[in-house]
Amino acid sequence: MEKIFDNTEVAFALKNNTELNKAYYLFKLISSNTLVKIGTSLTNFAISTNLPVKGLIKSTVFDHFCGGVTEQDCLKVVDKMYTKGVSSVLDYSVEGKETEEQFDKGLQMTLKTIEFAKEREAIPFAVFKPTGVGRFYLYEKKGDNLPFTDTEQQEWNRIVERFDIICRTAYEKDVLLLVDAEESWMQDAADDLVLNMMRRYNKEKCIVFNTAQTYRWDRFDFVKNTHAIGLREGFHVGFKVVRGAYMEKERARAEEKGYPSPICATKAQTDATFNKTVTYMVENLDNKIALFAGTHNEDSSYMLMDLLHQHNISHNDKRIWFGQLYGMSDNISYNLSNNNYNVAKYLPFGPVFDVVPYLIRRANENTSVAGQTNRELDLLDKELKRRRAR
Repeated sequence: MEKIFDNTEVAFALKNNTELNKAYYLFKLISSNTLVKIGTSLTNFAISTNLPVKGLIKSTVFDHFCGGVTEQDCLKVVDKMYTKGVSSVLDYSVEGKETEEQFDKGLQMTLKTIEFAKEREAIPFAVFKPTGVGRFYLYEKKGDNLPFTDTEQQEWNRIVERFDIICRTAYEKDVLLLVDAEESWMQDAADDLVLNMMRRYNKEKCIVFNTAQTYRWDRFDFVKNTHAIGLREGFHVGFKVVRGAYMEKERARAEEKGYPSPICATKAQTDATFNKTVTYMVENLDNKIALFAGTHNEDSSYMLMDLLHQHNISHNDKRIWFGQLYGMSDNISYNLSNNNYNVAKYLPFGPVFDVVPYLIRRANENTSVAGQTNRELDLLDKELKRRRAR
């Protein structure tokens, strides 16, 4: 298969030279684990002591990895990316909230993004995190089958209600909906909720998508078992398949509490689980299944492209999407789109300080994933040299 991801002219067509240089120096900083650790500590300290760092954060890492403060701010980015055929997934990336007022706000923001998606072809999906509409502790307790107090039961009922309101609204407005995955020790309860939403709203086609983090060694079987339930009960199953975002935290907790790690022992095993899961879904595409392949891995992207070719599946079959994060892997996103594949970028937004936990995860991810940052730097450098040589 033709190698398309080295085409930097296509990858960075929307960036001017100033933006390319800014991205290069940002990734240069992120490439240093020491600088990321120092920057994280300084950022958290500055925010906790009310130092005036908001402008600095916004003009650097925030602007690179986020679409804006509000959903309206994102529209300029959405429209710009769509000129090259790359769609957007508006992601209200506010994390770590604890109050009912905050969860109700999360619900309303998600409903807003569904409305945006209904009105714009460039936004085919909406998305939300389970902990954006309820306390982490309650998911954990529910998953462990521990009894709720009366107050906790009422609070859990409100979580279930928020899930249903979001999924029902997506169904009524015919908007595809991704439900993000989180830490394994709260995920069982979230998975049960998503399964029930699929039962209700995926009868005619796939509206609600769960997420499988394939750095967990059990997720291939989880996807197959969910699909079997869907076939038996007569509803469609959708999955966003990713490698995952909480690996270091997962391993540390497993070691601390003395249980087997849910994470694959090696990177090669994670890659194999991802590829096996994607392959299973493509091979069962006509059996009520839909795939959103969230990956920054070129080899896995080529593998999926090859699978579509092998099975005579159109590049733009609406049951299969490729996805990357805004600010990363433009060489994959824009070259896929340039070859008529369905591509959507996750476009985070939210108040600057509220989005900082997300930004810290992105910086740490780029530092910890072998080769990711160097690949970004090499591509940016290649494009800058190409432009200078013209």
